[in-house]
Amino acid sequence: MNGPMSRHHAARVEAAITSGQAARSALVASWRRSSRLHHLDPAGRNLPLRLSEAELREARERIAPLLAAAQGAMDRLYQAVGAAGCCVLLADGEGVPVDRRGTPADDATFQSWGLWTGALWSEEHEGTNGIGTCLVEQRPLTIDRDQHFFTRNTLLSCTAVPIYDHDGMLAGVLDVSSCRADRTDAFSSLIALAAGEAAKRIEADLFRRAFAHARIVLTPASDGQCSGLVAVDADDLVIGATRSARVGLGIAPGRPLQPVPAADLLGGDAAHDHLAGGQRAVLQRALLRAGGNVSAAAKALGVSRATLHRKLKRFELKH
Repeated sequence: MNGPMSRHHAARVEAAITSGQAARSALVASWRRSSRLHHLDPAGRNLPLRLSEAELREARERIAPLLAAAQGAMDRLYQAVGAAGCCVLLADGEGVPVDRRGTPADDATFQSWGLWTGALWSEEHEGTNGIGTCLVEQRPLTIDRDQHFFTRNTLLSCTAVPIYDHDGMLAGVLDVSSCRADRTDAFSSLIALAAGEAAKRIEADLFRRAFAHARIVLTPASDGQCSGLVAVDADDLVIGATRSARVGLGIAPGRPLQPVPAADLLGGDAAHDHLAGGQRAVLQRALLRAGGNVSAAAKALGVSRATLHRKLKRFELKH
């Protein structure tokens, strides 16, 4: 995009930055980072940098668990938005899309815009954009058309949602992008909701895979809805928590959780009900799989026969 339009956009970005709006506007703050911190020019014409095939393979290998956990959610999200001319991208923590979904008829268009695997969409390289700015601000957002820093990206509409790993660390971004001019605000809101739900499913699947041998418990929120997931081992110790659970429980994200008694961490009658229900279900499954044989069930659960008898009595389970 050249000529007067390019100069107009660049002038608008610079005017917003110099006016001091960055203190009041997250968008202008991103423009300021792009210009002053990363020394980018809004009129820059170069397309996003691309990784080599070998570099892309390495990037995919580094986030293999996230890639595996994201497949189903990406498929469902694409089914919801693909017919409207959108593509779905999964980017790593460096802003590189490592997987995508898109209509083959639109592939050439998206590839020409750089909305493709291996492209580098960090804010450092591409200025304000859905993927890169989402990584910096770590919140769901939409960068619509002329909200992009580069003039050449002002035909794009990008909705991005952060994805956190099993330790609550930022792992990547789920992005839905379109270059259609008829994308309305109402449709963008629906896309944001769908992308947010897809990101939650990915995080939950990633968490369950990381704690495959633990009992997964929903943490109660103040509004009565579940705010996150925690992993509880056979000794009723919490050994993991999703980011949303950590926020609700006051646990710092970004580090492996030191085991803590579930009753101490969760507390309250609601938490006790969650734990009790989970333990009862585990015991019932073990007994069923062992054909009612207590010794075999105890061995499968990794506890003594006496311990299992006490638990069966506590939960009034017959065997």
